[in-house]
Amino acid sequence: MRSLGFDVQAAADVTEAARLLSAVPADCRVALVDPRFVGHVHALRLGLTDPRFPAATVPGALTAQPEARPALVRALDTTAEAVGAGVPTGPPDAPVTDRTVPGRIAATMDAEGTAVQRPELGSLVAAVPVDGPAREAAQSARAAVDDEAVRLRSAVKAHDGFFTTFFISPYSRYIARWCARRGLTPNQVTTASLLTALIAAGSAATGTRGGYIAAGLLLLLSFVLDCTDGQLARYSLQYSTMGAWLDATFDRAKEYAYYAGLALGAARGGDDVWALALGAMVLQACRHVIDFSFNEANHDAVANSSPTAALSDRLDSVGWTVWLRRMIVLPIGERWAMIAVLTAVTTPRIVFYALLIGCAFAACYTTAGRLLRSLTRKAERTDRAARALAELADSGPIAQFVAAVGPRFGGSWSAPLTALLAGALMIASALSQPFGSWHTILAAVVYAMFSGMAVSRPLKGALDWLVPPIFRAAEYCTVLILAARSDVPGALPAAFGLVSAVAYHHYDTVYRIRGGTGAPPQWLVRTIGGHEGRTLVVAVLAAVFTQHPAFTVALTTLAVAVALVVLVESIRFWVSSGAPAVHDEGEPA
Repeated sequence: MRSLGFDVQAAADVTEAARLLSAVPADCRVALVDPRFVGHVHALRLGLTDPRFPAATVPGALTAQPEARPALVRALDTTAEAVGAGVPTGPPDAPVTDRTVPGRIAATMDAEGTAVQRPELGSLVAAVPVDGPAREAAQSARAAVDDEAVRLRSAVKAHDGFFTTFFISPYSRYIARWCARRGLTPNQVTTASLLTALIAAGSAATGTRGGYIAAGLLLLLSFVLDCTDGQLARYSLQYSTMGAWLDATFDRAKEYAYYAGLALGAARGGDDVWALALGAMVLQACRHVIDFSFNEANHDAVANSSPTAALSDRLDSVGWTVWLRRMIVLPIGERWAMIAVLTAVTTPRIVFYALLIGCAFAACYTTAGRLLRSLTRKAERTDRAARALAELADSGPIAQFVAAVGPRFGGSWSAPLTALLAGALMIASALSQPFGSWHTILAAVVYAMFSGMAVSRPLKGALDWLVPPIFRAAEYCTVLILAARSDVPGALPAAFGLVSAVAYHHYDTVYRIRGGTGAPPQWLVRTIGGHEGRTLVVAVLAAVFTQHPAFTVALTTLAVAVALVVLVESIRFWVSSGAPAVHDEGEPA
């Protein structure tokens, strides 16, 4: 216990335990451990030191953080009344699995509404033997399992991709242990990964073959550190709110900065690939919002099953199909490995062509499967899911006004069809009309109105999870198309910056929803205009500054303004005491 950071004091009975706990400052974590406990240190570490849970227990041990201390005190009083002042030695009548005092208290806390986490121990031993033979058996079981080996294995994600599982994790877990033994934190490793990726982007920006080779190697090193930070957090249970924020945003910052570095390097060689770089970023961001929307729509749905899901489960029982399907979706490990290798041996243009083809195929594969699942099951969306989809839609003042006072279409498919019609009209206008045409502004106005109609009803239909991805594609593609068709120097890099700032806002929204705190405040959404407002502003800027360098300045100004507002609010939220310590165990492709 002392090795885990606890100040150990012995209590003769429940009453004395309550007295000792009352003397501990209210802002401290406390733990109760049965003196007969036999088990692995890592079992206690999992049960007593994980900062993500207010209360947690393993057989014979219970912990409570400050927010759960009042519930612990009440449960102690209840237990003392039930069993008297002495520690029970025989099996009680209460139907609890852990019949020790900590186990009884945990059951009481659960019954009174305070959730008590019970971590999966696997092969780890945590027991309270009641006699000599039972103690010998528990000690033998403990000796048979190397808890350090279990700790190293559990530091690795259970569902990583093929490249990460077989080419990174076999050694990165030992780097994580090395970092833990030297007092390094996951946030420091995360920051090192970001700095390495930025140096890689700078190397790519040189436009030389040596720079490209260095960039590829540094990008792989950045990914190793990216795996290490999460493994270090799981190995040492160093979860934090700041770590959640850094982990949620730095991957995208690294990848998009690297795209920009490749584009700058290509420009030094006379090849303008900014449109490809922006297209790759748009496609990747749209893939992610499809993942987020589908998961949010279905993770708590009722009757959430389908023949397609059953087929997927059957395929998961065949080993080689699991790895093939994980590789097909081009997760971050496979994607970064491909980018690194192609950067070193080819050109930025080929890198982006491979990215666009690979990500487009992955997007078609995953989206087709999700469409089939949605159409073949009779899932009932919850109010929470509908609210999450509405928040992911990122509707601004115009769409919100239309949703409140405008017409409402009926039918289960009305929302995605309306959104698709609006997005298609906007993109078609940007493609077909002359750059700067006022018809594009009219299309943006119609887009804004139809966007409001699409979200005028709760998004509970079978395909309503498509609404946020459609809006993302419409906004991002409009910016890309108008910047590419402007023929204004610097317009595409400025558009790259604008989409990066908006994409950060959308990722920030996702991770807030995942943490259970809801979307960013409405004042922020209104200030940056919502997806339809920003689309309209870009259309107006294109019309006002037709064939004029000021279009680049205007896009840059808009990008900086959005980035400043979004970043300031995001930093304020994620460093606040109310932000969730969320760690994503299944990062999307």
